[in-house]
Amino acid sequence: MQRRNFIKTTGLSVAGISLAGPGLAKSIMADRTYKRPVCAFTKCLQFLTLDQMGEVMGRLGFDGADVPVRPDGHIEPKNVKADLPQAVKILSKYGVEMPMIVTAITDPSEPFALDTLQAASDSGIKYYRTGTYKYDLSRSIQQNLDEHKKTIEKLAALNEKLGIHGGYQNHSGMNIGSPVWDLFELMKDVDPRYMGIQYDIRHAVTEAGYSWKLGMKRIAPWIRTIDIKDFVWGKNPNGEWRHQNVPLGEGMVNFDEFLKEYASLKIEAPISIHYEYDLGGAESGKKETIMDHEKIYGLMKKDLDWFRKNLLKNQIEA
Repeated sequence: MQRRNFIKTTGLSVAGISLAGPGLAKSIMADRTYKRPVCAFTKCLQFLTLDQMGEVMGRLGFDGADVPVRPDGHIEPKNVKADLPQAVKILSKYGVEMPMIVTAITDPSEPFALDTLQAASDSGIKYYRTGTYKYDLSRSIQQNLDEHKKTIEKLAALNEKLGIHGGYQNHSGMNIGSPVWDLFELMKDVDPRYMGIQYDIRHAVTEAGYSWKLGMKRIAPWIRTIDIKDFVWGKNPNGEWRHQNVPLGEGMVNFDEFLKEYASLKIEAPISIHYEYDLGGAESGKKETIMDHEKIYGLMKKDLDWFRKNLLKNQIEA
């Protein structure tokens, strides 16, 4: 029986009885291979040790963890050779996979880049998120893209050697990838098996409004992993319009339309739910929070259940 169905049918929940230790969680997961493991981006759980995080995520019913392996993340790049394999081992005790990680890597020549990707590959991790490229506005848009395209091709070559996929996240703002059309220029000559895009629907809708679907179609061959979150536009105390992150289903992302587009790609790769609305500081990766931890876990569980329900509604197997 799948763990999430086990939890539902037996009444175990974050607010009730926790699973009886890692042995039970692992046994429930032993015969399950996920096409699209639903993970949590664990920046919001950096106030926990890896053992504590594994217990919580197993209890909530996540398939996997999308762990920050970057400065000030759960795993520091300088310690990646020892700490990343250990983290995979720790999480597995609780039936939690680690199919993907988040890095700050933008160039294979950076310190610890090769160490990180080699350790990930050796640990069975198939996907990583890269760092972000900035536009130098003293130069033309095309000059920026031409320069970064060379670096993307170098990363793709390294990824192919290691058997791992690098995903560049589209992110709202003034960075490369904010208007997703520019990502086509970066990716059009690389093999999508090794280098592509971690598509973030929230940021796509923030930047493109109604036309996000056109952008998604343009870069579709390179989309492998996806990020899930929601937002609304609102005014801050200074009267300025800003995006405001909200729980899934409470914002402006049309998830039915998005999941139809996603399903058409027939991608079988991990999915990462991001928690960037107010969690008492946890949403920013703080080690100390002002929100009760059980309340944080309850909000995470609510989003997880909401998203799984929508996968089922759209006939997408996780």
